[in-house]
Amino acid sequence: MDSNYTVLARKYRSQDFKTLIGQDVLVKTLTTAINTSRIAHAYIFTGIRGTGKTSTARILAKALNCLSSDGATANPCGTCENCRAIAAGQHIDVMEIDAASHTGVDNMREILDGAQYRPTNGRYRVYIIDEVHMLSTSAFNALLKTLEEPPAHVIFILATTEIRKVPVTILSRCQRFDLVRVPVDTLKKHFAWIAEQENIELSDGANELLARAADGSVRDGLSLLDQAIAQTGGHVDEAAVLDMLKRADRGVVVDFMKTLLSGDTAAALDKVDEIYNNGADLSMLLTDMMEWTHWATRMHPALHAGDVQNSPYTADQRDQIHMLNSRVSLNTLSRIWQVMVAAVPEMQAAGNQKQCFDMLIVRMMHIADMPSVPEIIKQQESAQRTRDVKNIFADRMAQSSSSPTVSATQQTQKQFRIITSANDLGIALQETKEILLYSYFSSNIEVAEFEDGKIKYFDRKGDGDFVHKLSSWLMDKTGKQWALERVMESVHANTISEQKQEELAADPLVASAMSLFENAEIIGVK
Repeated sequence: MDSNYTVLARKYRSQDFKTLIGQDVLVKTLTTAINTSRIAHAYIFTGIRGTGKTSTARILAKALNCLSSDGATANPCGTCENCRAIAAGQHIDVMEIDAASHTGVDNMREILDGAQYRPTNGRYRVYIIDEVHMLSTSAFNALLKTLEEPPAHVIFILATTEIRKVPVTILSRCQRFDLVRVPVDTLKKHFAWIAEQENIELSDGANELLARAADGSVRDGLSLLDQAIAQTGGHVDEAAVLDMLKRADRGVVVDFMKTLLSGDTAAALDKVDEIYNNGADLSMLLTDMMEWTHWATRMHPALHAGDVQNSPYTADQRDQIHMLNSRVSLNTLSRIWQVMVAAVPEMQAAGNQKQCFDMLIVRMMHIADMPSVPEIIKQQESAQRTRDVKNIFADRMAQSSSSPTVSATQQTQKQFRIITSANDLGIALQETKEILLYSYFSSNIEVAEFEDGKIKYFDRKGDGDFVHKLSSWLMDKTGKQWALERVMESVHANTISEQKQEELAADPLVASAMSLFENAEIIGVK
């Protein structure tokens, strides 16, 4: 192997803002700031690995120190002494510090002491602190004052993948930029261009797989492309990439999900054996199944979740998913998704992934057959109605056998209560053990009128549920609908509890007992 070989991720690293891919907002903001001389003293770049945080920091350092212009420029030449030294990481005024290996306050003190000196070859001293979240609390505290008011010739550029671990006091002193995941289409164009520069044959299918496997990271994608080139000798096709990633072809995944949702457990397990024997990684297969379930859910006619043309499936595979969705409910897709999500840590912890995956398939197929919650409720309601009808017929048969001369309707009417006064209502509530309803009625209700089937009352507390509860109870116990009319002003009538207190106070024995105690009063009657 050529000892001078440079991996693609380093060889094609962005050297200026024009070649920084997928970060249009960042590029526009920084170039505008440089062109208008509104350069901040501290920046912080955050995002997943491989999106260009360190590359952006180096490009910004070049822009500030390029010798091709009299001041900072948004288009560094890349050929002057400063640009070449910064690109090589050898510029005396641009210091790249790995916070993971310089975590202590002593390391930070050395940096801050050097910041007091003016730059030697450039216009600015630039400190690039990578993975800044790794600094200790003491190091962060030591950085605070200088970061807020650094010398005019000093620029701090911080980079991190864990922005939440950076103290708010640091964030508030920096201009923050969130680097986004690079879109799949952008990565595909970039990989195709690199393949052309390297004279590599890269098929569209292989390019698609690499771009999606990169998960928004340019560096991850280029590392995978480098590996694929080394494995194939320069002819990178879809089959080679699938074999390298240990993933099943998406057509295989679509066929497998069709078998899985058919309900044939034996066929599904045979399919798992076949895919496993062909060398597929079962953890990756589970990821592909989750991807399929996600897109099948978005394509389901019951959801109408917008455009799905950017799904990773061909037109023919999308048609197969649409056909399957015509007989699979959204509820089923949701349930198997939950099972797969729960199985991810199980697969990671399992000693034998094949056994764990087999049991996952069995569990998924059985849970997919379960009825939905609305279906269960309907079944329960139907069963309850059936029991009610059976009970009615049983009661009528018993009544007919015990008293042939009396009709079932007459027998049923005998079970209803006759309530003609507020006191009758109170007694009935107590006898049926409606304690809460009786307590509220006897303590808060002033009865203005009471007739058979009609009550006119004033509610001292105004509980909105009282009328519904009492109306339901009266319907159940008297067999008819009562008219309950609430008046909005007090009728100055005693409640049942107050009536009992007056009756009790008038009793000679109670009056005699109360006379024995000074300021005695009746609190309640039970």
